Amino acid sequence: MKHIAYIGLVSVLTCLASCSDFLDKVPYEDPSAEALKDEASAIALVNGAYQPLQRPKLYNMRIWTLDIVAGNSEVGAGGGTDGIETVTLANFVATADNAAALDIWRGPNPGILYCNTILESIPEMNISEFLKNRCLGEARFLRAHYYFLLVQLFGDVPMTIHTVGPDDDLLPARTDQSTIYNEVIIPDLLAAIELLPVREEYAGSDIGRASKGAAAGMLAKVYLTLGMYEECVEMCELVESLGYVLNPDYSDCFGGEERNKNTAESLFEVQYYGLTNADFWSDENQACWLSTYMGPRNSGWVGGAYGWNQPTQEFVSQYEEGDLRKDKTILYEGCTPFEGNTYKSTMSNTGYNVRKFLIPLSVSPDYNTNSASVVVLRFADVLLMKAEALNELGRTSEAETPLYQVRQRAGLTNRNDVEDLSEDQMRELIRKERRLELAFEGHRWFDMIRWDNGQYALDFLHSIGKINAARKHLLFPIPQKERDANPNLTQNPGY
Repeated sequence: MKHIAYIGLVSVLTCLASCSDFLDKVPYEDPSAEALKDEASAIALVNGAYQPLQRPKLYNMRIWTLDIVAGNSEVGAGGGTDGIETVTLANFVATADNAAALDIWRGPNPGILYCNTILESIPEMNISEFLKNRCLGEARFLRAHYYFLLVQLFGDVPMTIHTVGPDDDLLPARTDQSTIYNEVIIPDLLAAIELLPVREEYAGSDIGRASKGAAAGMLAKVYLTLGMYEECVEMCELVESLGYVLNPDYSDCFGGEERNKNTAESLFEVQYYGLTNADFWSDENQACWLSTYMGPRNSGWVGGAYGWNQPTQEFVSQYEEGDLRKDKTILYEGCTPFEGNTYKSTMSNTGYNVRKFLIPLSVSPDYNTNSASVVVLRFADVLLMKAEALNELGRTSEAETPLYQVRQRAGLTNRNDVEDLSEDQMRELIRKERRLELAFEGHRWFDMIRWDNGQYALDFLHSIGKINAARKHLLFPIPQKERDANPNLTQNPGY
């Protein structure tokens, strides 16, 4: 085992160890490798592996802005250069110096480093077998998730699955993404399923950690992305067997109150605890940004209210009459007032704002006090994945039930709408349901680029006037700063 890469890591993890309620542990202060022996140090190591998910480079900003790139919404914001990196991505004119691409490229790498350290150090610790397995399972789940984000957005990326010492290649080339799927992502998630406890085994401050259900749900998504439909159905059914259910109300999935966090529907969330002494813009900030960024600009309705992520008319037109998700997802003129405030179409460039993540001032009184989680994976997504995989297997009639479950909660209760459809009709309906059910949660771009080998994305983007979109844009550019630092990194075609 190589100690060199992590000797200085535990001192870093000390400041990361309180990255959410379940990470709020006593700091571990001895940075020597010899001190990595007890349960406190094991927990501190694992806690640090979660923290990169919270940063602006991933779930606090860049992942949800992918819905803008996917055409569900516009940047909005303050105009001018505000959010220009997202504007250029969404207009498909971004170059290799794009700041958002650089953020997303760099975002997972600290987490991968922490996971590699855990996987090499934990087996030698004198701790209980239960905690050892849990820590290893969490690391395998997180590493798979970090790599899954990278390969979906960039294709081939460097693969580092061990701690790195001075004798190792410090300028790695890109590894074929199929190798990363087969040697890291899938094996890690299969191992995590075996190692992790079910969510009900977590209690108190540990609630929210990765669980067996989270790993199975993530693997279902990986299999669906790869067109492994039988395996996807198997994983979805495993999730079902673990007792996950839809929340009674769509709005119960979101919000800054404790009842909206880690609900019966939730498989995995990025946790925040809201109150923090760290700078709002820092990696250590503990405020969820969704409400802050998406509140109608300068409205004073929520803390911050920066006016980002404004839904388009084309998106809003997709709602069927009677779809309860519309009023719970967006603000529009004539909608139910928000905390007594009447929405006007003049409050955004498109006439709409996102509603589903907004937190009242009574819950989060300032821009940096929001303790809401960012939901990464929930049971409705699993049901829609199962429906899609069944349909692609030609089992269209079986796909009706999971699809109807999702629509029924949305108030679309006519079972005839999902019955006796052709495979093509069912495919179209499932794709529409995924767009509406998971709107602004960061899934749309990943769906678009996997459907029909990416042709769906190009056809859709052209249909809404994004004529610059070309096949090269299905992957982001490898950041030029990274290529300058590592000459072994090749560029994606066309950039």
